[in-house]
Amino acid sequence: MSLIALASTLVFIAVSVGISIWQKLGLERDILYGTIRSAIQLLAVGFVLQYIFGTHHFLLVAFILVIMIAVATWNAGKRGKGLKRIYLYVGLTITITEVVTMGLLLALSIIPLTARYVIPISGMTIGNAMVVSSLFLNQMKREAVTSRGEVETLLSLGASPRQAIHRMLNRSARSSMIPTIDGMKTVGLVQLPGMMTGMIVAGASPLEAVRYQILIMFAFASSAALTSILLALMSYRLWFGKLGQFMRSDT
Repeated sequence: MSLIALASTLVFIAVSVGISIWQKLGLERDILYGTIRSAIQLLAVGFVLQYIFGTHHFLLVAFILVIMIAVATWNAGKRGKGLKRIYLYVGLTITITEVVTMGLLLALSIIPLTARYVIPISGMTIGNAMVVSSLFLNQMKREAVTSRGEVETLLSLGASPRQAIHRMLNRSARSSMIPTIDGMKTVGLVQLPGMMTGMIVAGASPLEAVRYQILIMFAFASSAALTSILLALMSYRLWFGKLGQFMRSDT
């Protein structure tokens, strides 16, 4: 893509700003800020990756992965604001999901151990784990309001905290996995995913692009399930006080 063609894409931003002004949405500043920030971030990442791909230095790859996990943890952890140690548990969940997923991909020789494969696929895996974590915590916040009576009743009947909150955890885990499962059901029919589209535009065979997209979708399904279950097991105690009482929903 030429620089002129790239600059021409600003017409889409102009349309967004125009609609915001027309409907008095007040989003003009946020749209412009997001446009500038995303462009700077992507350009910076592009230069960094170009350098890393040329050096093949393991420590640089590890540093990039740590940064990805840290940013994903910070973003998803905000959904559990008020819960002590939630950032720690979200970080551990995302890290374990990344290690297990990437470990299987490398151990089974599905992808080679090179920065060109490890960084992009890790980025998608970590990003998917971040979204699942955010959805899980959002749903748990809602469940804390709607299911408070159910949990307190079970506690009063002698149930342990884990038994009392079990249904909440299950519903939240299912809810957090819905986008991933729905995406698997409709991929290729409703949408052509970004990775597949990018490879085709870059000149790769559609069948080759499809194979890599299948890899990503299957990895996403596994990482989504692992993320939701791990976060549920690690964080359920955070919803209870020191004496085992169910905490207020506005924590």
